[in-house]
Amino acid sequence: MNIKVGLVGLPNVGKSTLFNALTKSSVPAENYPFCTIDPHVAITHVPDPRMNKLQEIYGSKKLIPSMISFVDIAGLVKGAAAGQGLGSQFLSNIREADLILHVVRCFEDKSILRDQETIDPLGDFEIIVNELMLKDLESIEKRLAKIESQLKGKNASGPERKAYEDEKNLLINIQAAIDAVDVKKVRSLFLAAKNVEMVPLLSTKNFLIVANISENDIDNPYGNKYVKILQETFGNDTIIPACIRTEYELSQLDEAESAEMMEMLGLKETALTSIIQKSFSNLGMITFFTCGPQEIHAWPIAKGITIRKASGEIHSDLERGFICAEVFSYADMAQFGTIPKLKENGKFRTEGQDYLMQDGDIINVRFNV
Repeated sequence: MNIKVGLVGLPNVGKSTLFNALTKSSVPAENYPFCTIDPHVAITHVPDPRMNKLQEIYGSKKLIPSMISFVDIAGLVKGAAAGQGLGSQFLSNIREADLILHVVRCFEDKSILRDQETIDPLGDFEIIVNELMLKDLESIEKRLAKIESQLKGKNASGPERKAYEDEKNLLINIQAAIDAVDVKKVRSLFLAAKNVEMVPLLSTKNFLIVANISENDIDNPYGNKYVKILQETFGNDTIIPACIRTEYELSQLDEAESAEMMEMLGLKETALTSIIQKSFSNLGMITFFTCGPQEIHAWPIAKGITIRKASGEIHSDLERGFICAEVFSYADMAQFGTIPKLKENGKFRTEGQDYLMQDGDIINVRFNV
């Protein structure tokens, strides 16, 4: 599963520095570095300490973690929805992203120029979201015109007509929320109507906010007055404070030097690790594993899918010819250490195709094609 996160931000907020840290850093203890696959895309793995424990248990030769892509989306200016600056490219890249990572500036530094006269991370966020909503208005108007045409036609059956009417009512309500510049209502309307199929909208995408703080705030990031404003507006889970300059400096060091610098700064983990993990979990993803002496493989899937569908992530033949699967949890394997002991304690089971996958499941699929 290809997970794509788009980095967005106004000029001089730290977005490019964060992306440079992503492309040049690597997670200690595992040889899976960030890798730039084109000038504006970096692909890396999702840190998961469970894999190290499984490698120890199975004696596996290598680890294959879940992967996530970060896209450095072209800088935004007011008028992007109308094609100003690199607006068309920006909006196209946003459309392809699964999650938007807003980078906003939360520090004072007169040497770093910005178009806005004052530091206003909430205002920076709103500039970007307003451009997304303006573009969504265009999409909604085009879709409503097409729906009206279909409803006037004679071919729309009962169920089909109802689907069009449901979509029309939803789009009209979202249109009103956009006119009121109320992105929260836009998202709540969209999330409350999951059974209604409609044109994809940019302003309804999941998002997180990286609050770029100064070195002086590293030891107390949530004491930063701008971070507090963001927390009050969006809640704690949406905000990730990070001194991006420090993250970049850490990314340039080898493992030993990085560990030493982190100890000096009192950091238990880098903000990059938190950004990656929160991006993964925000999208409602979980991980299951396949394990053996050759490799431990982590497979990212959406919550709530069946084991048969999940097996298709490994190989389409497994889904097509699925018979059953042997299943046990990472927690149980970490506790008991061997499959015989799992069986002795009733922790090893066989599941049919309708079993819903759980985070940390370890599976072995039986199939026939």
